[in-house]
Order: sequence, then C-alpha cells, then structure tokens
Amino acid sequence: MDIWNILEYVAWAASAAFGLIIVADWLRTDSTYSEDVLMSSREGELEAMTEEHKI
Repeated sequence: MDIWNILEYVAWAASAAFGLIIVADWLRTDSTYSEDVLMSSREGELEAMTEEHKI
C-alpha cells in the first residue's frame, strides 16, 4: 500500500468524522432550541424597524 492509498483512507475517515460531528451538532441544536427560535430572524426585525421608506 503506497502513501496515496493511506492518504485516501485518512481523508475518508476525516470526512466521516466531520459528518458525525455535523449530525451530532444538528441533533443537539434541534433538541436545545424550539422551532420558533430557530426560524426567527432577529436581524430582519431590527432591519425592518430601522428602515425608512420615502415615497
């Protein structure tokens, strides 16, 4: 087995590890916060309050 095959397996292992971290973070976030909090847009509310429309 040459170095490129080893690097390929290391890359696949790193990819799988990152995938597991993403799924774990998704589940943790989903169980910690309600759907209303996750779907809210505080930045959008602030922008709407400070927006001035001139007609």
